[in-house]
Amino acid sequence: MDISRIPTGIPGLDAMLKGGLIPGRVYLVKGAPGTGKTTLAVHFAIAGVANGENALYVTLEEPAENLKTDMRLLGFDLNDPHFTLIDATPTAERYVLISDFFEEFASNIEKMADAIKRQFQERRYTRIVIDPITMLKLTATKEMDYRRAFLSFIKTMMRLRTTVLLTSEMERTDIEEYLVNGVIELKTFSMNGRLSRGIRITKFRGSAFDDAIRPYEITERGIVVHKDRVLTLP
Repeated sequence: MDISRIPTGIPGLDAMLKGGLIPGRVYLVKGAPGTGKTTLAVHFAIAGVANGENALYVTLEEPAENLKTDMRLLGFDLNDPHFTLIDATPTAERYVLISDFFEEFASNIEKMADAIKRQFQERRYTRIVIDPITMLKLTATKEMDYRRAFLSFIKTMMRLRTTVLLTSEMERTDIEEYLVNGVIELKTFSMNGRLSRGIRITKFRGSAFDDAIRPYEITERGIVVHKDRVLTLP
């Protein structure tokens, strides 16, 4: 039986995923700063918008205006009416103005889930991005409490029948990787004195997938994954 798929907006990555992500599930994109996690997440959200879907993007680290400017340079219009951008960053100069968003979305993962459910009272979203989940993990005082809250968050998102993409800058994401349905890892390597970028899928429940490390580039039109090439590490 064929499983329905939704595109990530990056053809080479969709090929690695055997057609795209399985809808209604939660996925993690992990990588060090500068590897392109936010760009990949925007690809995913805008692919839905281009298909007439509603996408909700919660930014917890990069102020919304900066994100809009950076993505505009790559050809992404974040002002589309189908794209809802929530700025939940705690930056000092904007904190007073957007304290409600910070308190609702970023103070802990339980409040994030509740805030998203309230957003669904206004419109249905088929795609959600939380960028990065790292900020919410840092608010947890006990690992076990965070684990329970994260599992509850996943169950809530699945009940909403929405596809969620989380980003993380942490090298160790044991709990998240164990509980989510799929993990995409972005890495940089120094090879022959040059910087190389590699993308690999380390987990994808319910489907076969390409587990090779494929080279990718961040171009003036976003991320390009070279699905027919393998990155050979030294």
